[in-house]
Order: sequence, then C-alpha cells, then structure tokens
Amino acid sequence: MFKASIAASLTVCALLLSAASAIASPIRIGFDAHDLGRTDDGSSALTDLGFSIDFFGASHDAAYVNNNGNITFDGALRQFSPSALDQIESSIIAPFFADVDTANDSIGETVTYGQGTVNGRAAFGVNWLDVNYFNNFDKHDQLNSFQLVLVDRSDTGEGNFDIEFNYDSILWEAGTASGGDALGLGGNAARAGFSAGTGIEGSYVELEGSAVNGGFINGGSYALNNSSNVGIDGRFLFAIREGDITLPGVSIVATPLPTGLPLLLGGVGLLALIRRKRA
Repeated sequence: MFKASIAASLTVCALLLSAASAIASPIRIGFDAHDLGRTDDGSSALTDLGFSIDFFGASHDAAYVNNNGNITFDGALRQFSPSALDQIESSIIAPFFADVDTANDSIGETVTYGQGTVNGRAAFGVNWLDVNYFNNFDKHDQLNSFQLVLVDRSDTGEGNFDIEFNYDSILWEAGTASGGDALGLGGNAARAGFSAGTGIEGSYVELEGSAVNGGFINGGSYALNNSSNVGIDGRFLFAIREGDITLPGVSIVATPLPTGLPLLLGGVGLLALIRRKRA
C-alpha cells in the first residue's frame, strides 16, 4: 500500500513536471491565419492589425510583415543585415532583426501571422517559429523561434497598446551574407527593439545585446530565451501609452541580471554595415 502511494505520488509529480514543461515557452498560441510562404527577404502586403495604435505620434491600423524578423508601417523592408534602429528610416518593431531565410522547404518553417486575442483583448501577432537563416540551401540544424505580439490597450486610452517580444530558442544570430559563419554565428549580429524611424533621441529602443556577437543566443551574455524585463523568461513587454514608452523604464543601459529578473534596455546602437547578397 505504501509503495503504491509512493508510485502514485511520483506519477502525479511527473505529470505536473510534464505540464510545466509544456507551458514553459513564452510563445503564445495562434496568430497563424496567414503564411508568408517560402521566401528570402520577402514581405506581406499591408495587413490589418484589427485595431489602431499610436506609435510615437503616428496612427497605424496596418503593417507589413517582413521575413527578416520585423514589421514596418511605412512600407515593406527587404533589408537583411540589421543596422542600428535609430538609423532605419522607417517605423519598425523588430523582435529579432536578422537574415531569416525560409526558401528551402526541407529545412525549417515559414513565418505566420494574423489577428487573435490576449487576455480578452484584440491582438496581432507574428510567429517566426523554427526559422532558418541565409543561405537556407545549406544544411543547418540551428533554428530560431521567436514571436511579436501587439495587444490593443485602448481600454487605457485611444491608440494605447503593448508590445511583446517572446523568445523560445535562439541558436543563430546572422546569415552568411551578413558575415555569419556556417553555424549562423558571428558577423553582423541580430538587433532587437523598435523605432519611430526619425532617429530622434527617445524615439527608439534596442535590447541590450543587440549587435553583440554571441549575445542573444542560448547561453550568451544577453540570452533572449532566459532574459526578461517582466520576470517571465523569454518575454519582454513594452507599454506604449499616448504614443510614448511608459513601462517598463528604458532609459538606462544595464548589464544583464540573473534569470527571471528585469533587464533594463536602452536606445543606443552603432551603425552596422549592410553586405551584398544574391539578387
């Protein structure tokens, strides 16, 4: 009887641990009504968000989904090597700006996007789940999984919204056309953040670790999959209120903190070189 009780308890524990593992990823389910298809540097048509946002004083209700880890509002963006976000002359939200390549249908998955809900509020999301890097026609085992979610917060004021960056596993940081090696490491490393496209101080934010070789990948100094500014590993949340950033604070660039603790962010970046790629 005693052994049976122990066995039952162990079974329950195993099930609980299994359930915990199943929900450990910060990636939200859904936002996959549309598929960008197999592409390298491709973009969607202007796509309805389902609600209006006030992004640094500009109102938007639609966006372009770009294969290379970002969305833009002023036009599609084919740029594959990331430059500092204060240098981008387009309003952009980029959870992982780097050379995503989904052209090979035998390696990795495609980018999906669409409308949905988060906690009962209208939302728009883009999934880069198990995506490969350029040149996708080479054999790669390293795939990245990350997500962007915009959440309508008009309940707090017209045009207010939240930006979520969600990261599961990050195993590469640059394509070979951006100077990365065969493993997708080195070169012009990925950047993450957002910008109004004006270059004005206070109108752009980059996550600490942007453009740092080895910084964002699993186990790196600024590993995205176990860093956070809201205490949830792999999730960064930015509240945009009245067209500006209000929460969390983003004015201080800080060294990475232990897993699960907030990571402060800054709008500082260096201009990166854009390298030529196949036409």
